[in-house]
Amino acid sequence: MRLGGRLSGAIEVLADIEARRRPVADALKDWGLSHRFAGSGDRAAIGNIVYDALRMKLSHAFLMDDDSAAALGYAVMLRQWGFSPETLATEFEGDRFAPAPPPAGTLAAFAARDLAAAPLHVQGDIPEWVQPSFEQNFSDDWLQEARSLAGRPTLDLRVNTLKANRDKVLKALERAGAEPTKLSRFGIRIPAGEGASRLPNVTAELSFQKGWFEVQDEGSQVVADLVFAQEGEQILDFCAGGGGKTLAMAAAMNNKGQVHAYDTDRKRLAPIIERLKRAGTRNVQVHESIASLAPLAGRFDRVLVDAPCTGTGTWRRRPDTKWRLTEKNLEERLAQQQQALASAATFVRPGGYLVYVTCSVLPEENENQVYGFCDDHPEFEILSAAEVWQDLFGTDKPQPWSADMKTVTLTPASTDTDGFFFCVMGRAA
Repeated sequence: MRLGGRLSGAIEVLADIEARRRPVADALKDWGLSHRFAGSGDRAAIGNIVYDALRMKLSHAFLMDDDSAAALGYAVMLRQWGFSPETLATEFEGDRFAPAPPPAGTLAAFAARDLAAAPLHVQGDIPEWVQPSFEQNFSDDWLQEARSLAGRPTLDLRVNTLKANRDKVLKALERAGAEPTKLSRFGIRIPAGEGASRLPNVTAELSFQKGWFEVQDEGSQVVADLVFAQEGEQILDFCAGGGGKTLAMAAAMNNKGQVHAYDTDRKRLAPIIERLKRAGTRNVQVHESIASLAPLAGRFDRVLVDAPCTGTGTWRRRPDTKWRLTEKNLEERLAQQQQALASAATFVRPGGYLVYVTCSVLPEENENQVYGFCDDHPEFEILSAAEVWQDLFGTDKPQPWSADMKTVTLTPASTDTDGFFFCVMGRAA
């Protein structure tokens, strides 16, 4: 397919997402199934256009004075992929699959409009109702932080130190342009690329099948590292999901001690079994019911609550969720977080640690939750993350966002990672 056909395909997908309010991954999959002639490169390019359009949906619509699927697709070409109206017209010449050109009024608006004249939430490409939360969390830097969540994400990997070291994996992935991460001690990064370029399918690599690495954002690696899991400890990953942080902590413990993985959603937890086998992890016990954990109440050295959240920190990877998020969704997550913290706290031994993590940048889900929890549970106290951060990562690396370094927030703008919140609370002995 030529670029015109790819843009037409992306416009179809964007229209489907808008009309049916469905996840972008589902819409792209269905389009591919109904257009089997499209090759993998075509599907990747179409996906890039769709994701780029959704990341900057509001600012694209403002500059084009049109929020239609076609206008968003053309905005990607003109703002992000380096085309001018003239070069794009030349590119599409003779391509019968290319979409109709934008109306003259749309192109005139694009030529005349200045994004600085748009409302601030449009400049930041975030829902208007979320702007006060960003202002509260990031003060004068909020707009920069919002904009950073509209960029393309990199592909990050974590070296499994039970089977390999970073140099070994870097060599194995040399042709993919792999490079060491700036923060994570065991991280590897593959740049995002531009335009139609696609990221490599690293899970097809023999080194992945051998268990040398896992796909995991650098921010997720960092917060798992900050848990500071030690050999011989008993650790509970209370909201383990697919097991990314469980695997990272188990490797940090060198298979000594125990990590107990639990999640209320069995479907989310299911992939952990195969991942544990591939990684060569022998110190993890998986629990599919809270009842099986009951005898262990009050016995864990560290309990990690990777709480269910709005996922605002992952908007670069899942931009469609940005536009489906509602205040009701946030309220539901807040209740779930409070319940998770209260339940998980019962498993922390006296003198142990309760660690709270989200992939959100909203203070309602982060600082407000942990300070509120400690007010209601005076046996817990928020400890400073600064010392552990400096011990692990030093002071010459990118630094997280924090008012007092007790709690820290990683963001694309501050640490060049997805957005993550981290807090550790000590239980009185």
